[in-house]
Amino acid sequence: MNLFEQQNTEFIRRHIGPTESETRQMLKAIGESSLDALIDKTVPAGIRMEGDLNIPPSISEYEYLQLIKDISLKNKVYKNYIGQGYYDTITPSVILRNVFENPGWYTQYTPYQAEISQGRLESLLNFQTMVSDLTALPLTNASLLDEATAAAEAMTMFFNTLNKDHEHITRPKFFIDIDTFPQTKDVVVTRAEPVGIEVVFGDYRTATIDQQFFGALVQYPNDKGAIEDYRDFINKVHQAGAYVAMGTDLLALTLLTPPGELGADVAFGSAQRFGVPLGFGGPHAAFFAAKEEFKRNIPGRIIGVSIDAQNNRALRMALQTREQHIKREKATSNICTAQALLANMAAMYAVYHGPDGLKNIAKRVTVLANALAEELEAEGYELVHKNFFDTIVFRAKNASSIRKKAEAAQINFRYYGNNEVGISLDETTTLSDVLDILLLLDHPNDQSVATFSLSEDAVLYNIPNTLTRTSHYLTHPVFNTHRSETEMMRYIKQLENKDLSLNTSMISLGSCTMKLNAASEMIPLSWQHWSKIHPFAPADQTEGYKQITDELSKYLCEITAFDACSLQPNSGAQGEYAGLLVIRAYHESRNESHRNVMLIPISAHGTNPASAVMAGMKVVVVKALENGYIDVEDLKAKAEQHSKNLAGIMITYPSTYGVYEETVKEITKIVHQHGGQVYMDGANMNAQVGLTAPGLIGADVCHLNLHKTFAIPHGGGGPGMGPICVKEHLARFLPGNLQTEHVTIESSRGRDKSTSLTTINSVSAAPYGSASILLISYAYIRMLGAEGVRKASEYAILNANYMRARLEGQYEILYTNHNGECAHEFIVDLRPFKKSAEIEAEDVAKRLMDYGFHAPTMSFPVPGTIMIEPTESEDKAELDRFCDALLSIREEIRAIEEGRADKKDNALKNAPHTQHVVISSQWSHSYTREQAAFPLPYIRENKFWPSVARVNNTHGDRNLICTCEPVSSYVEAEA
Repeated sequence: MNLFEQQNTEFIRRHIGPTESETRQMLKAIGESSLDALIDKTVPAGIRMEGDLNIPPSISEYEYLQLIKDISLKNKVYKNYIGQGYYDTITPSVILRNVFENPGWYTQYTPYQAEISQGRLESLLNFQTMVSDLTALPLTNASLLDEATAAAEAMTMFFNTLNKDHEHITRPKFFIDIDTFPQTKDVVVTRAEPVGIEVVFGDYRTATIDQQFFGALVQYPNDKGAIEDYRDFINKVHQAGAYVAMGTDLLALTLLTPPGELGADVAFGSAQRFGVPLGFGGPHAAFFAAKEEFKRNIPGRIIGVSIDAQNNRALRMALQTREQHIKREKATSNICTAQALLANMAAMYAVYHGPDGLKNIAKRVTVLANALAEELEAEGYELVHKNFFDTIVFRAKNASSIRKKAEAAQINFRYYGNNEVGISLDETTTLSDVLDILLLLDHPNDQSVATFSLSEDAVLYNIPNTLTRTSHYLTHPVFNTHRSETEMMRYIKQLENKDLSLNTSMISLGSCTMKLNAASEMIPLSWQHWSKIHPFAPADQTEGYKQITDELSKYLCEITAFDACSLQPNSGAQGEYAGLLVIRAYHESRNESHRNVMLIPISAHGTNPASAVMAGMKVVVVKALENGYIDVEDLKAKAEQHSKNLAGIMITYPSTYGVYEETVKEITKIVHQHGGQVYMDGANMNAQVGLTAPGLIGADVCHLNLHKTFAIPHGGGGPGMGPICVKEHLARFLPGNLQTEHVTIESSRGRDKSTSLTTINSVSAAPYGSASILLISYAYIRMLGAEGVRKASEYAILNANYMRARLEGQYEILYTNHNGECAHEFIVDLRPFKKSAEIEAEDVAKRLMDYGFHAPTMSFPVPGTIMIEPTESEDKAELDRFCDALLSIREEIRAIEEGRADKKDNALKNAPHTQHVVISSQWSHSYTREQAAFPLPYIRENKFWPSVARVNNTHGDRNLICTCEPVSSYVEAEA
């Protein structure tokens, strides 16, 4: 390889942790002669891919950044007044640099280990408080995927509350006002049909709501910008015993009477305009607020206040028993992620601006809108509504010529049809922008335009007195303290320091693939030619995004050995759901709508059964063998039993137990013989890419967690992307969108063609989900190339087997193949220690924090175990540090077993140890402070201190507090 070829492969060496010499040492420890020999013993020969993937060769980081800059310039950054739930915004630079572009915030994992997640938990509590205050509803979650799916979650929650028996639905109807955002209506219809919900569209003013309705949905302000008083309608719905959800806008609520005061049961919407870039549709944090009565049913994650072992205030994820891994098919939602990074940005935006700053932004927007409306009326345009916040809709006989002139001037309005034109102003709109609009709309008096100005004390005539907000909001000190950039920067850093992220140490979460999120993959996201594109901009303005989505779809089809791809689902669970809808639509197209039984192995991810139920299917569980493999005999029996009604099977490959099941082709064959389709959960694709593929093992559809295998960061609990790839016979059923009525089929066999969508509506609000983060996965594939993506899989397997080899003998390793090898992850059994030393898996997890590490995945898929996945990105030294920590913990357990350490008062039971505890003048433990805080020499060089001691989960659930408490509570906790 010459010097220039070396440059093109530099990213492979940057992404993959072990060097060549380390690779040799690791292979020796495993007992293998070469990496190829290890792969041959790990991946069954019958499913191996022949030859290399047909994707471009690797390029250097420098070359990639030049390439992505050139592609970005194919996008046209126009002034956007489209609205429809998406608005340009100003991200404060202190938040852009210190949160959005900071690996200390974007590489964190979901805060399941609360003691090392207090920073983002604090910020997410701020988010919940912000939403609760602005909506005037007491209960909020820590974000959902987007506004449209939040609406669908509200509908589902109401439906489940009033229809306990889904076999005998007594209230099947859900009302939606016609002036609701179209993408919201589309997604809600998608979600309603499979579970037997009848959606009724109409005008809320004239709607008849009777006992057949379980709920209703209205928009405030509505799709045409109108501010409507829904009080009488809400009372009418409540009199029928049903509930009301209100889609709303947080910025507007600084001026408008909030939904809670109007009587709404749920308020939802997008927090995007609180400093989060447009990004062609995402990622954006949806918000969801509800009345107290829904606290056991609210979807998503709730951050709650509890106490730690020293009775200090501590935050945690509350009511975790609602998580799908516990409830499975009885879960009320399949939501498994959030948009934590974006929720944190929105929360920081509110912290930085405070209540007065937010109100001033809102006033500036609405004053400009009012002034523009008055000028348009003066020129003879007819306004559709007199009461509005930021959106004016007017009638114009020359709407088509207005569009032509506007786009020539690089301005986007919204065109409703019927000669109605919409203009949505936002935080970035200036007085000169309004002048440009007036000039464009043929304002005849040039002199008046030139002198057009606004009064400082402009009256908000466009907001009716009956709906003007009088209640206070954001009164907590956190929203009234950090006004200077210095204060804000330090506040963000203070919270960041409480969190363990990938820039601290490896996070070896099995099934969650916490791999490197390379800087060059992330940098372009904040470039304006990617960040300022509206998801519903005309196609000729989004050709850069089209190139990325087309090429990424083609690469993903090649990698999966499938024929078509939809990039729309904006989480793994949404991908599962979309994939199951595709299977459902396929059976219906063959007049086999009775096929509704989905076989799901007992080891499957909890979202699998939850998604199946949402798709209108019945779950039948398939047993597992002692070695973790699917019980093929049980599968055969159940496939035979349900043959006439079999819709398919959901499998994960390699299995959730971390092994490549040699029987996988037999499994897929059995299901196909009985008329079913095979859905593959792509959670473990990190062990497949370049070695095998879902299409080769017999799957028909799979979703891909781009936030796992393809390097999108987890962001403290989100964002994620879960696109689906399918075989050709399923291509026409892929989810579409109102704005994009076709899908491209990219065949790995070299055929390109187009097919019209026939059956499935949207599963996400935007055409390509969280489109801007697709750039990350595109970069990952382009910089690694065919060779690099295969090596990533090989080194994921090498790193896992090296750790397995080091830990074997001291810990029992569950579920290896017949050669004694694991795939890219493995399970360590901690259950024997409960009997020998009264040590639980949780004790080991908390003790790892004292060693500077995040615990592996706990008690999934086997209770009382940890599942370790090192990824390919960690070097040997870091793998050794983690193994040394676990081996040291094993010695600490042995000391308890042999009576050298107390069974109650020991370093594991008291873990984690905070700095405050260790330096306290009172120390009464039977082990030393040094053993508590510095059990191994390497820790002295880079000590990470948990900010709270072990959190009391029970206390937090019994005393649910999910907004910032009064300052007095902090003082009491410290005392």
